[in-house]
Amino acid sequence: MLLLVIEYLVIPKFAIASRNLHQLRHLNTIWLAVAIMLEGLALFTYALLTRRLLPDTAPPIGVLFRIDLATTAVSHVIPGGTAGSAGLGYRLLTERGVLGRDTAFAMATQGLGSAVVLNLLLWISLVISIPLAGAHGVYLLVALIGMLAMLAISALVYGLTRGEESAARFVRWIGGRLPRINADQLEASVRHIGDRLRDLWRNGDALREAIGWATANWLLDAACLWCFLAALGRLVDPVLLFAAYGVANVVAVIPVTPGGLGVVETTAILLLGASGVPPSIATLGVIGWRLVNFWLPIPIGAACYISLRSSRGTGIVQRSLAVRNMTLEAREAAPEAKSADEQEGA
Repeated sequence: MLLLVIEYLVIPKFAIASRNLHQLRHLNTIWLAVAIMLEGLALFTYALLTRRLLPDTAPPIGVLFRIDLATTAVSHVIPGGTAGSAGLGYRLLTERGVLGRDTAFAMATQGLGSAVVLNLLLWISLVISIPLAGAHGVYLLVALIGMLAMLAISALVYGLTRGEESAARFVRWIGGRLPRINADQLEASVRHIGDRLRDLWRNGDALREAIGWATANWLLDAACLWCFLAALGRLVDPVLLFAAYGVANVVAVIPVTPGGLGVVETTAILLLGASGVPPSIATLGVIGWRLVNFWLPIPIGAACYISLRSSRGTGIVQRSLAVRNMTLEAREAAPEAKSADEQEGA
């Protein structure tokens, strides 16, 4: 499937872009610099979201920023890399003194909360953009999928916070029928997550701050794409741009390629073209955005992983071994995280 996506989605877009490279002669470097700065801020706000969801004893923001960049690099390399990046993040955080349950809660809430914020922003942009650009079938389909996902997340949160006893009995019943699962530990984990969710809900300042950082993360990343198009001389309506951006990122959740490679580019280019952006500019702008959004975090994340795993003055051989073992550790860390959390619950 990966080869098919590259063959029919990625390569044709690069071929189209290569025929329009002459437009880069008029590239506005100021907008380009602003785009790179905005992407860096988007990544940093995600680390601030991580810090908000962890206890006060969590590592400093600089360490969390490097951990998030390392996990982002892994998710951009491994197909369906969310599980591997979560496992790696779990290991890196617990090694620095964060309890396994607190780490699992923060990472799960971060992922689900960020997805909820994206869908809310997407719905708002779709409501505004449909009268401007018309109702595309893909808009309605993605909005429906997002609504179903929101209902599922709402039911999950309600079960963990309002119907805790019923949820605990249910997971205990499930745990008793699954091999190698301790029902008591599973029930304890569910109760702990319910307690943490209630604490977050009661703490209005913390909840608003978490929502604010998640919102800033998506808006800054979308602004990066807007700046790349502006650097090519096209000022796109921000609402129409975010509608295309949001749909592309929702579709990228389908674990076909690492980080939605090929899927995000094709979807964003087609929807921007449908909104009136010339195909050549849409192609070059999206490819430029993905260079800093998808490709640039890979070497930077690898360097961050080296800094977390290697002491100062480590030789180049040891650093090369660390990078080579990076994805291997991510694959091994996912089941290890589950086992460690169960032992901690006991």
